[in-house]
Amino acid sequence: MTQDSMQLKDWRFSVDGEGIAWAIFDREGESANALGKRPIEELMAIVEKVEAEARAKTVRGLVIMSGKERTFIVGADIREFENFTTEQQVIEMLKPVNGMLDRIERLPVPVVAAIHGVCVGGGLELILACHYRIATRDDGTRVGFPEVKLGIFPGFNGTARSIKQVGPMAAMQNMLTGGMIRAGAAKALGFLDQLVGSPGELRWAARKAVLQNRKSTPAGAAKMFLTKWPARGLLAKKMREETAKKARRDHYPAPFALIDLFEKEGGNLDAMKAAETKAFAPLMVSDTSRNLRRVFRLTELLKGQAPKGLKWKPSRVHVIGAGTMGADIAGVCVAAGMEVTLQDINADQLAKGIASQGKLFGRKFKTRALKAAAKTRLIADPEGRGIAQADVIIEAIVERLDIKQKLFADLETKIKPGAVLATNTSSLKLADISAPMKDPSRLIGLHFFSPVPQMPLVEVVRGAATSEDEVKKGAAFVTAIDKFPLITKDVPGFLVNKVLTPYMFAAMERLEKGDDKDKIDEAARAFGMPMGPIELADSVGLDVCAHVAKILGQSSEGSRLERLVASGRLGKKTGEGFYVWKEGKPVKSGAQYSKAELEKLGRELVAPMVAESQKSLDEGVVENADLVDAGMIFGTGFAPFRGGPLHYQKSQLPPDTSTRAAAE
Repeated sequence: MTQDSMQLKDWRFSVDGEGIAWAIFDREGESANALGKRPIEELMAIVEKVEAEARAKTVRGLVIMSGKERTFIVGADIREFENFTTEQQVIEMLKPVNGMLDRIERLPVPVVAAIHGVCVGGGLELILACHYRIATRDDGTRVGFPEVKLGIFPGFNGTARSIKQVGPMAAMQNMLTGGMIRAGAAKALGFLDQLVGSPGELRWAARKAVLQNRKSTPAGAAKMFLTKWPARGLLAKKMREETAKKARRDHYPAPFALIDLFEKEGGNLDAMKAAETKAFAPLMVSDTSRNLRRVFRLTELLKGQAPKGLKWKPSRVHVIGAGTMGADIAGVCVAAGMEVTLQDINADQLAKGIASQGKLFGRKFKTRALKAAAKTRLIADPEGRGIAQADVIIEAIVERLDIKQKLFADLETKIKPGAVLATNTSSLKLADISAPMKDPSRLIGLHFFSPVPQMPLVEVVRGAATSEDEVKKGAAFVTAIDKFPLITKDVPGFLVNKVLTPYMFAAMERLEKGDDKDKIDEAARAFGMPMGPIELADSVGLDVCAHVAKILGQSSEGSRLERLVASGRLGKKTGEGFYVWKEGKPVKSGAQYSKAELEKLGRELVAPMVAESQKSLDEGVVENADLVDAGMIFGTGFAPFRGGPLHYQKSQLPPDTSTRAAAE
């Protein structure tokens, strides 16, 4: 094999003795491959080289692979997105990239993509321009278009190419949802052509595909029928209705713009390519996309709360308390591959808690063998025998200080050296819980949010006496179970409940004064919240709200909340609270309100949350403003397209004030 003399930093290019060219993407100084300016320019040079060699009959095919161990291409480099401030700049950036992909598609020799690991966004758009696609069956090999989560849609002509390859139904569904597809499902849909058992088999399979001049088969006439009118119009109408159930066009314009593009141009894929660029450019420079890209960066910031290179690796967890919260914590640990012992003094509750995790395992694991293995890793342990072997012990019992104090004083005599000792308390101070302990530095808080499988954030609480090493291990454990850790100070409510409570109680005060609960909740949704504060209170449980309010010094004396709790009407769990609940949903009046009054009310409703966010930052509850925003987005669902409460506050200031505030 001869190494080419081209001066490449992010690619390795060579031609072997059989005339097969190998382009290995191994981006310099990065753990994963992303399509930034330099990698794209180098790939252009490779394509030009292969074109010339193909004309000279010295190259008989090109194979594109990754030099990274776990990823193929994670998409475009979103760090470079910030360089584009006008639509014209975006259009000028896209032209040469799309031109290069057209050249790959037109190469007279076979072009094979050999994929192991994540291949999403621009990576998927690149392999769709190749002639044949081979991937490993590995569970880590996934394809998909996550662009909608960044407020855009595929911009490297992936809209047209995916429709051509798998048909409009599968292509549009993947682009609209932004999910990742396992290799087996991707092959069944048509995104991939061949699967191999391991990364070691990729080179041989790719060589064979080149020598046999294999070509992918695009979607057949039956699938492509839906690109014809009027079927295309009906499909677009249905997709628009389904999308509107999940998002509002004024909040998240990208999926609606994609549907509009398909409806107008989906009958002519060449025209769709040209129209894609024009529709993509305004989305790329929009505030929504900028804020959603900010949210992506906040996820990286949260992951960074866990230390790199920590030798401690948790594999065994013991959870005390098999109620909904404890059982769900145990379930997500098992789903992350850990062995979990679950303890409860009530045998029926223990059995119920374990049985309740069947749904989670069913969603997480796709084969009977994997589901069975997960079930064997969740072990009923009424006597607490797993405590001594556990790397992490999590308490999730009743919120009573005396009971927790007794438990932890006992636990510290039984745990092994190096084990993490954690409480899931939502309202009690760690300093109080750990008071009877011989070594209070071992206790941390791991505050999960309900429902645990869906909520991505876990607050890692540092008490006044807590050891920094224990906090680091707590954050590492949270990332090990695929959640985001947020390190907080030990103050009442930590960050999320501390900030959320004034927002909910200000809304309840409006209710006391006669405001319509439906209007309050609709205004919050119009602002971008996942649900309104009154519905949220009912969902959390009015008894829980009253308890947290008491801890945080928020009086509910003489209020409607107090009367409802006293009468046993606790919200969703009892079928009635502020709302009457039927089939798990609140009964709404269906009243209509003007957009202007909802917008005004929405801004007023979130004002207490914004104020408390600023106060929490000033008090040092978390390290910086970005972490406040991250906590509220991932802990409460604060409108992601607004970038977080403090970022939103800054965006509402006049330009000169905002600039001055940023400088300060």
